[in-house]
Amino acid sequence: MTAAQGTSVDVPTQDGTADAYLAHPADGRPRPAVLLYQDAFGLRPHLRSMADRLAGAGYTVLVPNLFYRNGRAPVVELPEFIDPDARPQMWEQLFPLMQSLTPEVVQRDAGAYLEWLAGSPLAADGPVAVTGYCMGARLALSTAAAHPDRVAAVAGFHGGHLVTDAPDSPHLTARHITAEVYFGHAGQDPSLPEKQVRAFEEALTAAGVRHRCEVYAGAHHGYTQADTAAYDREADERHWAALLDLLGRTLG
Repeated sequence: MTAAQGTSVDVPTQDGTADAYLAHPADGRPRPAVLLYQDAFGLRPHLRSMADRLAGAGYTVLVPNLFYRNGRAPVVELPEFIDPDARPQMWEQLFPLMQSLTPEVVQRDAGAYLEWLAGSPLAADGPVAVTGYCMGARLALSTAAAHPDRVAAVAGFHGGHLVTDAPDSPHLTARHITAEVYFGHAGQDPSLPEKQVRAFEEALTAAGVRHRCEVYAGAHHGYTQADTAAYDREADERHWAALLDLLGRTLG
C-alpha cells in the first residue's frame, strides 16, 4: 500500500457541475482510473475512505455526487451511523433522488465522468474500471454497456433489482458489455431474490460476458458500508479481495 491523497473536484456535465471526490497515490504519478458509484446515502466520509483505500492500492479514484442536480454533497443530512429502520423518514428524501437517476441520465453523466478522467493528469491512459454499491451496482453496469470502449472491468456489490420486467432492466445491458464483470450479491437481500440472482448470471452467460458472480451467505444488503447497520466486516473484506483481484487482472 502507498500513501493516498484526496481532494474535492468539480466535473462539468451536460446538466451542470457534479461535485466529486478524487483520491490518488500521493506521488502524483498517473495511475489506472476507477469510477466509484455511491449507494443511496450518497457521497460522504465513508465513501471517501473507500476511495482512499483504493488509491493506496495504486489507483486514481473518482467518486461523483450522483445527486448533484439537487445540490452539493451531502444532499441529505445523515447521521454518523446510518440505521434506516430507525429513521424511516430518511427514505422520503432519498427515494425521489434515486428515481431521478434514469438510465438516460446515468449514461449522460457517465460520459462526463469518463471524459473528465481521460483529461486528468492523475489518470493513466487506457481503460478504466467501474465499481458500484447498492444502486451504484446498476449504474456500473449501465456505464459499461454505454462505454464498452472505455470500461475494462465492472464490479457490483449488494446490488438490488438487477432483473426486472422493465424494458430497461439492468440485466438486459449485458449484450453491450465487453468488460470483465464481478458481482458479490448479499445472501440476505430482499431486493435481489434467488430467482433474480440466477437470471442475472444467465444473462451474462448468454451474452458471452466474462464474469463471476458470488453470493455472500449471511450478508445483508449494504454489507460493505461501515457507517450503516448493514455492515458485515467479514463480507466487506471478501469484497475488497475480489475487487482488488479484478482490478489487478484488468488494469494492471
